[in-house]
Amino acid sequence: MAAKNKFLNAMKMPSIDDMFSSEADRQRESGDLVTEVPLSELHPFVGHPFEVRDDEDMQKLVDSIRENGVLTNLTVRRRAEGGYEIISGHRRFHAAQRAGLDRVKVQVRDIDDDQAIISMVDSNIQREHISPMEKARAYRMKYDALKRQGCRTDLTSPQVAAKLRTDDRVAADAGVSGDTVRRFIRLNSLVPDLQKKVDNGSLKFNPAVELSYLTPTEQNDFLDYIESQSCSPSLSQAQKLKAASKDGALDHGKLLEIMDTKKPSVPPRDPTLTISISKIARYFPAGCTQEQMVGIIMQLLERNSRHLMPEKQPSLER
Repeated sequence: MAAKNKFLNAMKMPSIDDMFSSEADRQRESGDLVTEVPLSELHPFVGHPFEVRDDEDMQKLVDSIRENGVLTNLTVRRRAEGGYEIISGHRRFHAAQRAGLDRVKVQVRDIDDDQAIISMVDSNIQREHISPMEKARAYRMKYDALKRQGCRTDLTSPQVAAKLRTDDRVAADAGVSGDTVRRFIRLNSLVPDLQKKVDNGSLKFNPAVELSYLTPTEQNDFLDYIESQSCSPSLSQAQKLKAASKDGALDHGKLLEIMDTKKPSVPPRDPTLTISISKIARYFPAGCTQEQMVGIIMQLLERNSRHLMPEKQPSLER
């Protein structure tokens, strides 16, 4: 009897509420509610760092949605002011609008601001086409969210979380090094016009990281210079600008001194003539070394030059 009671006690019987609750209720409680909502009720994530571009890939997505619908549900959360904020699926949302849809399926998650930021970044950071500044802003947003959130609970173990710096945790999730994340985050300290140059490629990544340590006033002075000269700094020049700024010595004169410095010129090498030994070996005795061949060739050229000189002399005198 005791064994039977033990068996019955071990069985988990559903409550009355569970027996008569709807699937939607159970999904809502688990945070996995899937429902269909009008596009008009969906709103972009506040501060979303990733641009939605109307490019060739977007057109392919629009064509696919017209033919097959939206195959992957958008992930959203409820807004206090009504409607839903998109966490993942901004490109699908835009493509659905262009395809003429008026409703899409969404997965509604019940999460706070920091959890939403982390989820939004994680779902977008592996996209194929991400500009440097999009990545920089995304890493910064997730870094700040993790700092506010404190110790992560979704890592393998609390011991691992305690040992990792916040930027290293961002890096581990993205599959890159901590130094890479730290260098991308530095780009957020650039003034907006320099950030644009990073994205369009006219300012290279490594020099841009060094320039991010300049004050905003120094950066704007530098920006005026490179735009007036139509130039871009080398890594060495950017490092010198950073060092001068750290010492408090980066005035306009120092900027000109650093940027006007040219690389030392390298004298051009003498042109060389290469002849394959296999082509001339038959003209030399067996066992003749390469150095001996060169010596014989030079002797022949010298002798030939002296032989021709008398014939050239009259033409030179004319």
